[in-house]
Amino acid sequence: MSEDGNRIDSDYFVILYSQNGLGKLRLGVTVSKRVGRAVTRNRVKRLVREHFRLRRALFSDSYDVNVIAKGGTSDLSSREIRVALEAIVRDMLRDCKHEAVSAGTH
Repeated sequence: MSEDGNRIDSDYFVILYSQNGLGKLRLGVTVSKRVGRAVTRNRVKRLVREHFRLRRALFSDSYDVNVIAKGGTSDLSSREIRVALEAIVRDMLRDCKHEAVSAGTH
């Protein structure tokens, strides 16, 4: 996905995404041991999945999305994680709309 896809970086997350042609959003969440112990990593993954579940309707096209948590994510509260995800997803959606317009699909 990283060769033909796009990448957006923030302070706490990296999003890799590309269109998949399957008609649905597919989400992958990567949280390495650098983020913390298993309980902490599972908490971050749970919050990321919930964020995308609640915003699934925003994705009009089908995409493969991989969210990678960076090291400092474990120090954030749930609210801070939500705000960080909102910002990076907003950038991703803006980029997706720009790609669709330039490709003439929307």
